[in-house]
Amino acid sequence: MFHFTLLAQDPQTRARRGRLETPHGTIETPIFMPVGTHGALKAMTPAQVEETQAQIILSNTYHLHLKPGEALIKKAGGLHRFMNWERPILTDSGGFQVFSLPNKKIGEDGVHFRHEGTGDEIFLGPKEAMQIQNDLGSDIMMAFDECIPYPATYDYSAKSINKTLRWAEICLQHHQRPDEQALFGIVQGSVYPDLRRQCAKQLAALGFPGYAIGGVSVGEGLELLKKVVDDTEPHMPQHKPRYLMGVGLPEDILESIERGMDMFDCVIPTRYARSATLFTRRGKIRLTNRNFRRDFFPVDPSCDCYCCTNFSRAYLHHLFNANEILSATLSAIHNVRFYLNMVAQARTAIEAGDFAAFKADFLGEYFSSGK
Repeated sequence: MFHFTLLAQDPQTRARRGRLETPHGTIETPIFMPVGTHGALKAMTPAQVEETQAQIILSNTYHLHLKPGEALIKKAGGLHRFMNWERPILTDSGGFQVFSLPNKKIGEDGVHFRHEGTGDEIFLGPKEAMQIQNDLGSDIMMAFDECIPYPATYDYSAKSINKTLRWAEICLQHHQRPDEQALFGIVQGSVYPDLRRQCAKQLAALGFPGYAIGGVSVGEGLELLKKVVDDTEPHMPQHKPRYLMGVGLPEDILESIERGMDMFDCVIPTRYARSATLFTRRGKIRLTNRNFRRDFFPVDPSCDCYCCTNFSRAYLHHLFNANEILSATLSAIHNVRFYLNMVAQARTAIEAGDFAAFKADFLGEYFSSGK
């Protein structure tokens, strides 16, 4: 039910073209996964998400556990049926969210924290994360790991990866449906090359069907992100999918594709959309700026999304000024489609063997406005 095929390798870079088969459909990689934290992309219906040609979306274990609870979702027939999304779903383990909370208590078996709404104490560890994700029924599940903050000392990071590795083994032991749901291991190690190497190699020995790099979207910046990927990628299995978690901006994604990463997710496209920031081939634009009041061009003339083929920048400027909900919807449709167009073009470039030229041309145009 789950199979990854490496279809092409760019001759000048480490960029890869792959195909990931899951119970709910095929995913062409490299791929960007829009984020629907609570089982919904903000301001978009599932039909609108599908129209952007999204192949897979991400939802969050932690948030769905708090509301409405995995028991209700399981009773509804699983997350796919609950949210009426027929294509693949990946669920994060909730580790990133839990370790971002104030007043959490990290133990050897997991994390104690308070419910955001009720204040009740909740415990989440590797066993619990597996049970929740098995009940949600996602196609790809993530192992429960300790997301190391940035900056972190070497000693703290070393102890942390030992915990992550031990929890990874527990996740494998408590995964109930490995034939129907693929479980990915997560490589941690902060910015320390030897720790990243150790964690990657030991996780690879456990035989996960896919691997992720975690802890790279916690404020370290693009240069450190590239270094961490460069340090980690050589130690990840060649013929299994590689997921760079929580990344990011277009330049982050293209630099990481060049370094051998296959899958990406981030809230940026929909979050920026709600604040009137839209992505174009010539960089980001802010549609609340007055200069767009009489601009009757599409957001991006090269884009084929519903927003760009039907509405002008002037209309979106008006919607934002009028505080109309439609402003967020149309902007989210465009931003998600922009990201998916970008990775589709990357796939074509890898197949043609000229990803480096594509990346240089794309980023050259993207940053040409100087914004």
